[in-house]
This record gives sequence, structure tokens and C-alpha cells, in this order.
Amino acid sequence: MISATQLRPGMVIKFNNDLYSVFSMTHRTPGNLRGFVQARMRNLRSGTMIEHRFSSEDRVEKALLEEHEMEYLYDDGEYYYFMNTETYEQMHLTKDMLGDGTQYLIPQLKVTVEFFEGKPISVELPATVDLKVVETEPSLKGATVSNVTKPATLETGLVVQVPPFITAGEKIRVNTAEGTYQERA
Repeated sequence: MISATQLRPGMVIKFNNDLYSVFSMTHRTPGNLRGFVQARMRNLRSGTMIEHRFSSEDRVEKALLEEHEMEYLYDDGEYYYFMNTETYEQMHLTKDMLGDGTQYLIPQLKVTVEFFEGKPISVELPATVDLKVVETEPSLKGATVSNVTKPATLETGLVVQVPPFITAGEKIRVNTAEGTYQERA
């Protein structure tokens, strides 16, 4: 059990017999009233967002999660298959659980899967992923430094804005948190 004031974004807690991921939290002390913690949380089972006001003295149960490094293998259209890098055990996850993370999955990509009571609850992608540009407009001669960008379709189907000098066939580094171009890989 931890104090409500120790909540941090990304932390997984047990609340109302469900698991919630803390999205954001604010500690407030209004005037001469007692302090409280305003937390915005996502239900990991249903995906709904809720806001809850905890008193500063409230205790919250932090969920004990197991983390395993896994390697993405392939998908068959419905399921995404992963292999535990220590035990070589294979498992599959659905597109619903992975969400937008499916647009960054390429074979041999190492991810961290969090488990609660033996069941996978979330997948943490690396900060950046190197992806190949499949299709983009032709590059412009002499376009080296400018704020102009053009759309590029990557090998996973993700479309990102890239500088004009990027051509089809090149590998680029993409930020997985924001889905933005970082640099050539």
C-alpha cells in the first residue's frame, strides 16, 4: 500500500477491484482546506478513462507486475505472436490490447510485456523504432534545410511526415510515443 500522494503517471494500481493505469495526477492544497490528489486513470480491462479525487491520507494498493522481455515474431491478421527471450515460450496478443502499437511492430523487435497474475496487461515499446520507407513523393533537388515535410508510408502501414530529402527504400528512426520522424537510421 502506498499513499495517494505517491501516485505517478504510468503506475498501475488496484482500485475498486480493477486495475487502473495512472494517466495523470495533480496534488492540490486549496486554501485552508485539506489537500487532495486528483488522478486521471484508465481502466486496463475496459479502456475507459475516469477521474477520482483521493484524500491525501488515502492509501492505494499498487499492483505487483511482472515484466518480461519478449520478441515480436509475426502476425496472422488476428493475433500478434511474441516469444519470451528467456524461456522461448510463445504467446499471442490481440490488436485490441496492443492498440496503436501494432504500427511499430517489425519482426525481431524487443518489447517489454507487463503481466498481472499471469495475464498480459500492457506492452511497452522501445522509445524509437527503425522502419523502412515504402512509398513517398520523389525527393527535391537542393532541398536540404527547410520546414517543409511530405508524407511517407512505412513498411508497417504507418504514415509519418518526413523531410523532403527522404526517399523510398531508406530506413528512418520513428519516435513510438509521438509517431514522428526522428532521423535517418
